[in-house]
Amino acid sequence: MDKKDKKTRLKNLQINNALGVFMFLFGWVVFFSTWLSETTLQKITNLTAAFLLIGIGAGMVLYARKTIKKYNLKNNKTS
Repeated sequence: MDKKDKKTRLKNLQINNALGVFMFLFGWVVFFSTWLSETTLQKITNLTAAFLLIGIGAGMVLYARKTIKKYNLKNNKTS
């Protein structure tokens, strides 16, 4: 991989990290909105959506940070 590909990959990982944080936080907003729901079906729907958003967001953040750390360690060893 050349330097341009590495920079592009790191930029994409940083974008995924930011998007993951947004999805994670938005999932918590949806989770807390469950108490504003009136029917049981609305509560189940909100909880399902919240857990999916929280899970996907956390997965994106963990994967992006792990891969960024790996890239930074490789760059420090080769420099």
